[in-house]
Amino acid sequence: MSAFYTTVARYYDAETGEKTDDLALYSRLARAHPGAILDVGCGTGRALTHLATEGHSSHGIENDTQMLERLEHKLQRQPHLRERISYVRADAQTHSFDRQFSLILLSYNALMHFKTQASQLALLANLRTCLAADGALVIDLPNAAPAYADENNDALTWERNFLDPDSGHLVMLQSVSWLDRSTQLLNVDWIYDEIDGDGVVRRLIARHELRYFFLAELRLLLDQCGFQVDAVHGDHEGGNYDDESERMIVFASAKERAWLTCSPTSTPAKMTCWTCWDS
Repeated sequence: MSAFYTTVARYYDAETGEKTDDLALYSRLARAHPGAILDVGCGTGRALTHLATEGHSSHGIENDTQMLERLEHKLQRQPHLRERISYVRADAQTHSFDRQFSLILLSYNALMHFKTQASQLALLANLRTCLAADGALVIDLPNAAPAYADENNDALTWERNFLDPDSGHLVMLQSVSWLDRSTQLLNVDWIYDEIDGDGVVRRLIARHELRYFFLAELRLLLDQCGFQVDAVHGDHEGGNYDDESERMIVFASAKERAWLTCSPTSTPAKMTCWTCWDS
């Protein structure tokens, strides 16, 4: 992803430990699209380990060594998951995958790390080569509309407190962000204040840059790379997408895929209607 994750890897799992709202969606999709799953930018394995625990064959790709070391530590503590989890340290834009995937996840803002049009096209075109004929690509992004509507005041914002699992110290996380609306680039200074047992504060500042996407441009990018957009939802429960939605969750498939009409008798393996969430 970026040097940012090398800097903050030690905090990542504790910071995102409560981020579980999307996992039920991936479970439903994994049941509807049985087969191997690819998690792009898998990080420390938040989604991978969840899906493997449910019995799914899960493969991750990540280019940050520190994040993958955290994933490896998890697998050492849960060796029963190794038969269902594999991962590679590589660039998802150019890596040659040795298998086809029934489900490809760009989860939790992963696409925002690809900030240029060239990198976006390279990524999506490469993912198209390893998507099974009846497979699905899911892209989970924040909805750009609310961010563009907010006043950009560069204010210091308290995000959350958590305990560092390595030291047991309290960490106070704050941020300062600013959005360049002309380039769609969001710049964030993440401020980690770690407080030890003597009350000494050690501050880590990590800068991160991400790119917002609007639906129209994402449709064009996907079309250019051989995908068709099948549905867009505004949350992980299948809610409608509009300008007030918190998320923009895009479901896509290969252009040549022959979609069937969804009916009450559809089986999970043949489910083609993205509004059928109880598969």
